[in-house]
Amino acid sequence: MDTAFTKLVGVRYPIVQTGMGWVAGPRLVSAAAEAGALGILASATMTTEQLRAAVQEVRSRTDAPFGVNLRADAGDAAERVRLVIDEGVRVASFALAPSRELIARLKDAGVVVIPSVGARRHAEKVAAWGADAVIVQGGEGGGHTGDVATTVLLPQVVDAVGIPVVAAGGFRDGRGLVAALAYGAAGIAMGTRFLLTSDSTVPDAVKAEYLKATVKDVTLTTAVDGLPHRMLRTELVASLERAGRARSLARAVRHAAGFRKLSGLSWPRMVRDGLAMKHGKDLSWSQVLLAANTPMLLKASMVEGRTDLGVMASGQVAGVIEDLPSCAELVDRVMAEAHAVLDRLHASGPHPLGTLPPPG
Repeated sequence: MDTAFTKLVGVRYPIVQTGMGWVAGPRLVSAAAEAGALGILASATMTTEQLRAAVQEVRSRTDAPFGVNLRADAGDAAERVRLVIDEGVRVASFALAPSRELIARLKDAGVVVIPSVGARRHAEKVAAWGADAVIVQGGEGGGHTGDVATTVLLPQVVDAVGIPVVAAGGFRDGRGLVAALAYGAAGIAMGTRFLLTSDSTVPDAVKAEYLKATVKDVTLTTAVDGLPHRMLRTELVASLERAGRARSLARAVRHAAGFRKLSGLSWPRMVRDGLAMKHGKDLSWSQVLLAANTPMLLKASMVEGRTDLGVMASGQVAGVIEDLPSCAELVDRVMAEAHAVLDRLHASGPHPLGTLPPPG
């Protein structure tokens, strides 16, 4: 299935596996890439040395194109951009809008730049700065998200920019792919659906929590880091929502200390990174610290399997996912479903509404 997106990045199918922290490592990314999708490596939870090793491991597993997700607001963003260029990575994606300078630097080196956005104005801005494509996530998506549904946001962005648009938020099957194409998108991006595959390294106990969740078990909260964050509702999330300011600050300092030891970051650097995530919000100090060390809360569940101590970012689509296929099985299934839907539409002939008399 050729679209403007597949032609841009050189993949077989218009499907993206998103860069999820602690989840999108070399095994998942290479499996997605081998399946014909664009796998994106999550770098925010890696040191630069770990990122270089991860990129090289993906390349040792597949010859297919893949990408690296970068934090535009990270203090070492320029260093990581240099790494991406030096290692010959095909795509650089960003969770936040990169600067005009970072986009130009990547494009001059032949790297395809694909920021993720949650609003029309952000898409217009990065398109004007030279981004090659955008991933547009509606409010159904997991992790930090907005409040506008994909079905409303997607056509707005498609109409506003002249670059390929990839739709994210609420996708899991071929019907969704066809729907996104009908809106004018050039592909779909999926996070939770790829997290729930046999190629994902997320512990089985955590995957089981996702599989048993209903749509109502996926909540949107600001209690973790002060920003709207979609995740599975757990006792930890409930306790954060109930906690007073002093208790929240103590918890934040404890988690921040753990993340500082793991990452090697200084306290001033962690605070700067946390402040960079405020986006103009009025956050308490506990929220600033939590914003800087949210990766530790994700690591507790996604790596250590501690569903009682960690947060589990999740799109609403988790409530309707019931199995754990391999990436190859998932991509093949999505494409088969998409072609079946298109075949049915073509076979149905003129739509019955076409026979109605004109209004009036």
